[in-house]
Amino acid sequence: MANPSRRDRAKKIAIIAMMSATLEGAKLALSFIPNVEIVTLLCALYGYVFSWSGIIAAYLFVAIESLIWGFNTWVITYLIYWPLVTFCFMLLGKYDIKNRLVITLTASVLTVFFGVLSSLIDTGLLSGFYENFFKRFSIIYVRGVVFNLIQTICNFALFLGLFRPLEKKINEICPDKFKSKKIKARPLIR
Repeated sequence: MANPSRRDRAKKIAIIAMMSATLEGAKLALSFIPNVEIVTLLCALYGYVFSWSGIIAAYLFVAIESLIWGFNTWVITYLIYWPLVTFCFMLLGKYDIKNRLVITLTASVLTVFFGVLSSLIDTGLLSGFYENFFKRFSIIYVRGVVFNLIQTICNFALFLGLFRPLEKKINEICPDKFKSKKIKARPLIR
């Protein structure tokens, strides 16, 4: 009979693999609709519920994407953005923040940040950090504003309607030993 801790490690690896696979599958399933995506929602859920395991899954997702699509500036954006989303929601999960508005606004701000981050990286890596950097950045950013707006509206609606029910369902079916440990808030006044 296998050691329970060894079995738990194997289960945790399997959960991380499943998270990575669902990230990739969900991205591919919606890839025919420009800038409508569910990866942000899944990364947020995985960070919120599974903590560091969710961040590992986000990095594995980026590795899988790179193997499928090759390497370009978007890989750097992904290496920063998806783990960042997961980490931000890991913090919300650790402090047991359940307010739907806080969760939705956090996701919306992060989605807007994605447009800024990808434009900064594309401007710096494709055209260099020379004169007129911010002029070139603003041209690249404005060129993608419609796509970023669609993505932000989509994520706003997804988080508003699906985050809490999906988080509850994951918590319902997954054993506690694989989930993030909550931090008890201390009262401000003693």
